[in-house]
Amino acid sequence: NPAYKAAVSMRDPKRRFETIWRLCKPRLVCESDVGANEGDNNSDPREAVKPSHGGCGNTQPEVRQTALTLWGTWKVPKDEDNEGAQAEKKQITPEMALQVLRSISTAEVYDLGLSNDYARPEWMIITVLPVPPPPVRPSISMDGTGQGMRGEDDLTYKLGDIIRANG
Repeated sequence: NPAYKAAVSMRDPKRRFETIWRLCKPRLVCESDVGANEGDNNSDPREAVKPSHGGCGNTQPEVRQTALTLWGTWKVPKDEDNEGAQAEKKQITPEMALQVLRSISTAEVYDLGLSNDYARPEWMIITVLPVPPPPVRPSISMDGTGQGMRGEDDLTYKLGDIIRANG
């Protein structure tokens, strides 16, 4: 694809990411292709074989965000076998998203305009969130003088709610 080659050759990573995103957004199927000489017995053996881009042929979801959840809608391709089929809608869990992001190769990360050293895609999902336990968190003074009644800040109070809900 000449537009893709032009986008990958851009030196500015932000422009490269934006251009690749614009090229890939309307695609709803990961197109698989057959090599130029695989299905044709009459082709010239001296002709160079086009390299396959390795598409899987799967349909890609249309992703929508509702509150804090992501929903993917996979549209059914229109053919004779799937006349009455409905679009499949299911939640995209953080684990599913993390698995997809982990499968992105080093070369593809560069093509997207990201850095393998500082911005791998799977690093953009928080998997571990270190939080100090409630006894370690400092209490605050209610009257502001440091002498009066002591209490907890909002974050410590909410952390206690989470611990009670999961405990």
